[in-house]
Amino acid sequence: MKTITWVKMLASGGIMCIGGPALIYYVTPTEEELFSRYNPDLQRRSLERRQEKQEDFDGFVNRLKEYSKSDKPIWTVWEQEVEKRRQLGITQELHRRKAAAAEAETRRQEMKSSLQ
Repeated sequence: MKTITWVKMLASGGIMCIGGPALIYYVTPTEEELFSRYNPDLQRRSLERRQEKQEDFDGFVNRLKEYSKSDKPIWTVWEQEVEKRRQLGITQELHRRKAAAAEAETRRQEMKSSLQ
């Protein structure tokens, strides 16, 4: 009697462990099938942006490879890089504003001199 219970348990476990993933594999559509279900406008936009997305992904992977060369964890190096970029962006924004202010002042001086 115990042998029959064990056989049933092993058979049902095997069916679940093998049949479940097989069912998911059978039911899940491929990328081509999903793409063919898009409306034509979405297909066109997806094709136009494909190269841009691939370049973004390649850049992301290259940055991760670069970050992994450090002794620090990747997320720490990532945060440091984000902070550097933010500081660089702030610095560039300040330079741009100073240049715009200097250009505006130059225009004011030219207008004053042209009026006199």
